[in-house]
Amino acid sequence: MAPVPIVNAGDGAHMHPSQCLLDLYSIYKTQGTLDNLNIYLVGDLKYGRTVHSLIMAMRHFNPTFHFIAPKELAMPDEYKEYCAKNNIRYVEHAEFTEDEIADADILYMTRVQKERFSDLMEYERVKNVYILRNAMLSHVKPNMKIMHPLPRVNEIAYDVDDNPHAYYIQQAKNGLFAREAIYCYCLGISLDDIKKDKTIIG
Repeated sequence: MAPVPIVNAGDGAHMHPSQCLLDLYSIYKTQGTLDNLNIYLVGDLKYGRTVHSLIMAMRHFNPTFHFIAPKELAMPDEYKEYCAKNNIRYVEHAEFTEDEIADADILYMTRVQKERFSDLMEYERVKNVYILRNAMLSHVKPNMKIMHPLPRVNEIAYDVDDNPHAYYIQQAKNGLFAREAIYCYCLGISLDDIKKDKTIIG
């Protein structure tokens, strides 16, 4: 056992707990709830540690997940088995189209991570399979928000940035608040302590 707190800031291609906390906060902030949501996970679901953590955390809130990935980057069996064990509904899709995403509450895009590939030819083959473009958003639900753990490469076209459904910049800002909360927890600093002593955050 370590004598000091250890914060997991990302565990290779496995998990990313601190990102998960800011993702949960972002989902709640945009939807007003974490319950009964349709969450579409798109792109690199094999190595995408943020989506692995999100699946495990959302088990408490009765989600329906939609996995959209090329077969080379499909959600690993261990997470599908986790879903089955915890009664989490999921659907797998091969197509990434306007019609496929029309029922999403959260559209969670991920980049294809070049650093995870030992075969660069395989990376070149899958890196641009799914690209979200502004024209694909004309029939989405009014409450739908687009999230991305960043950095992005080509998976979200720049014409999406000004769309009111885009939330990934605010999502990144929420990371500041979530990680401040983690540090405060580790240091034993409460919200009341901060309110009483502004030098803590000054």
